Amino acid sequence: MKSISEILEAFKTGDISLKDAQAAIESSGVVDISHTRLDVGRRSRTGVGEVVYGAGKTKGQILDIIRKIVDMGENTLVTRVSKEISDAISAEFPQARANEIARTVSIVSDAGKPAHSGGLVAIVTAGTSDMYVAEEARETLNFLGDNVKTFYDCGVAGLHRILSVADEIRKANAVIAIAGMEGALASVAAGLLKVPVIAVPTSVGYGASFGGLAALLSMINSCANGVSVVNIDNGFGAAYNAHLINSIKDR
Repeated sequence: MKSISEILEAFKTGDISLKDAQAAIESSGVVDISHTRLDVGRRSRTGVGEVVYGAGKTKGQILDIIRKIVDMGENTLVTRVSKEISDAISAEFPQARANEIARTVSIVSDAGKPAHSGGLVAIVTAGTSDMYVAEEARETLNFLGDNVKTFYDCGVAGLHRILSVADEIRKANAVIAIAGMEGALASVAAGLLKVPVIAVPTSVGYGASFGGLAALLSMINSCANGVSVVNIDNGFGAAYNAHLINSIKDR
C-alpha cells in the first residue's frame, strides 16, 4: 500500500493519471473487509500502524484482519486474545510472537522491524499479580521499537524494594507504574523520579478495591507531581504514551 506522498510523487512524474491518483488517495485511508474497516493510513499519520483489540472479536474476524494487514506488508499487534485465538494465529503465521501472560500476539516482518530508540522506558509493578498488565505494556513497547526494562514486585508493602532499584529506574525517559490494591506505587515513584510517571491501576485486590476503582481514584488523587493516569488494566495505553515521550527526540 503506497503512502499519499508516494502517490503524489507518481502523479508528478507522470507514472499515473490524475484519475488513478485520486482513486488511490481515496482508497489509501480505509480498507473494507465486510466486518471491519481497517485504518491503513494510521501509520503515515501517527507513526504506528493498526493495532487490533481482540476482545469481543471472533477467531475468524481476527484472522481476516491479520491476513489483510500482512498482505499489505504491515506489522500488527493484537491485544486481549484468548489462548485458542493466539494458537490459531501462531499456526497460520509462524513469524508471530505470542505472550500468554500479556494475551498479545505481534507479527513483525524482518523488513518492517522498527528501529529501536536510544531511550529507555521502565515498567515497575507493585506485585507479581500485576504482571499481566505489565507484560501487555512490555510487548507493546517492543512492538513500537522502544528499549524497555522491567522491575517487578516493587510495591509499597516493602519500600526497600523500589529504593534498591531506584538508580536503575532513573535512567529511563518515562516510567510506567502498575499497581492494584490501593495504588500507592505511582505516588512513591513520582516522589523519587524526575521523569513522567504513567500510572496504571489494575483490577488486582480484595472486594473493597472494586475491580481497580480504588487504585484508579488513588492515582488520580496523587499528591505527587508528574503522574498521569490511564484506565484500569490498560497496559497498552500506558505503553503508547510512554513511547511518545521516549521518542520525542527522534521526531
